[in-house]
Amino acid sequence: MAVYAIGDLQGCYYELRKLLDDLRYDPRTDLLWFVGDLVNRGPTSLECLRFVRDQGARAVVVLGNHDLHLLAVACGNQRKQKQSDTLQAILGAPDRDELLDWLRQRPLLHHDAALGYTMVHAGLPPQWDLATATLCAREVESVLRGNEWRQFLDQMYGDQPDRWSDGLTGIERLRYSVNALTRMRFVTEDGRIDLKVKGAPHTAPDGITPWFAARGRKSANLELIFGHWSTLGEADGFGVFPLDTGCVWGGRLTALRLDGEPKWIAVPCKGARVPGED
Repeated sequence: MAVYAIGDLQGCYYELRKLLDDLRYDPRTDLLWFVGDLVNRGPTSLECLRFVRDQGARAVVVLGNHDLHLLAVACGNQRKQKQSDTLQAILGAPDRDELLDWLRQRPLLHHDAALGYTMVHAGLPPQWDLATATLCAREVESVLRGNEWRQFLDQMYGDQPDRWSDGLTGIERLRYSVNALTRMRFVTEDGRIDLKVKGAPHTAPDGITPWFAARGRKSANLELIFGHWSTLGEADGFGVFPLDTGCVWGGRLTALRLDGEPKWIAVPCKGARVPGED
């Protein structure tokens, strides 16, 4: 049995199939971990969603910001639709409701003690250890799986609060958790999430650092797998494994083999979007 973690698909189904062919993926025995953002920006989001869903228990998925965006748009949040969205095939599909219901049941954090890896879409803020991160992820998951998930998605958007406090409650606590787990790249010296800076680390202004490089990060003992940051490049020395290598932008689609010694495998991508396009 092999276990592979795979970077952001963003609607690039044919590149996924090429990668799986190279991996000699056997759906009878192998496991696939997906770091989120299965959909959007690329041309074949419906195919990606159906394929991953159809793997059943052989696929572990954490939700990304584009996956949550799909759910919000499907609920009628037209204000947040973007011209760059490529979600119409899903929204008009005959199995739309089944796919969306499956998607909103996915977790925001996956931890495998036996393999020794933790997976999220974007990252963990410096104040969170594994117990806090798991608690906050489960709180959001409970709402998404409950009867008020549509109301939550309507209130999910926003950049505040930007600093963690144990005293956060209600929608502010849930929004902070979503932003940390699915949108974060940088934090300030005092531990606030900065959602405005989005480029490579060397382009960040003074006082802003990648979340995984924050001093005193309480999750530094974890082997963390994440996506979301296509311009990041390598992150050696921090115990993290970034898997978004910009497939939709013409980069690569990357997998990391998790059982045994970590091994990287990637396929080149033609790209469905021009880098820098929103």
